[in-house]
Amino acid sequence: MKVEFAPLNIPLARRLQTTAVFQWVFSFLLLAQCCIGIFICLVLARVWLLLALYVLWLYLDWETPQAGGRRWEWVRNWPVWKYFKDYFPIRLVKTCDLDPQHNYIMGFHPHGVLVAGAFGNFCTNYTGFKELFPGLTPYLHILPFWFRCPFFREYIMSVGLVSASKKSVNHVLSKEDGGNVSIIVTGGAEESLDAHPGSLTLNILKRKGFIKVALKRGAHLVPVFSFGENELFQQVSNPKGSLLRCVQERLQRIMGLAMPLFHARGIFQYSFGLMPYRMPIHTVVGRPIPVKETSHPTQEEIESLHQQYLGALQELFEEHKKRYGIPEHESLIFI
Repeated sequence: MKVEFAPLNIPLARRLQTTAVFQWVFSFLLLAQCCIGIFICLVLARVWLLLALYVLWLYLDWETPQAGGRRWEWVRNWPVWKYFKDYFPIRLVKTCDLDPQHNYIMGFHPHGVLVAGAFGNFCTNYTGFKELFPGLTPYLHILPFWFRCPFFREYIMSVGLVSASKKSVNHVLSKEDGGNVSIIVTGGAEESLDAHPGSLTLNILKRKGFIKVALKRGAHLVPVFSFGENELFQQVSNPKGSLLRCVQERLQRIMGLAMPLFHARGIFQYSFGLMPYRMPIHTVVGRPIPVKETSHPTQEEIESLHQQYLGALQELFEEHKKRYGIPEHESLIFI
């Protein structure tokens, strides 16, 4: 394989963009393991006072990821996130106003490999969420597993990440005067296994938990489609029924984490590595679906609202696909 190296005269801004994305990929893939390693080193070094204080903190703070987290605007405003956004670049596209007197559930599609669009738009302040949707506060929900990692949990909460547990979603949507937005990547980790360039497969037909919560809380539903999310990485071929896919699905059921085997470009060359390609991401926020609060929704009500949501998502995709390079004959595939 011929290696295509990056030229030496790349502008400083682009080098800073690459550095910003590198630290994000590192954080996503290895920072949790490093934090666990640091904790183990402290145990081996017998730094008992420090360990005792932190363990006490964990005990007192254990439920915080399920109670709205602990965002820190200073971290969300770090300049590194501006360079992160500009690398792709990431754009947040508004189609209509959202009334801040309501709470909302935004269903984010597709998952992609590393959910770059969701992080860039809802965990940093550089794509204009606050300006586009004044009065609303976004909360991006991720697997509860990550909040069990010492030290790492503090970092991810600082950017506005919270647990994807039912308790956490209900807490966010319990604000009586509205203004909160739960962003749920509804396809989950399982959908990342279908995150191939050009793929339009969404794992959603059996995902109805967010519909039930929306009904119980009276939270309006908003479909969100992130064009370009699946174009950031190449993934080793893993069609349904293949040995690799069977192993991946088995691990996903056991661990709750998907293990896509992906690659793209490197830091100093464009031929291989774990850095995403510089492909634009346009995250389009659709029109809200009004939801009436129903304390005990029936299965028929859940199914009806789910079908309404699928229709709105399909409509959003069809309305914008041509603008973002999707051929006219291509359509979403729901599984």
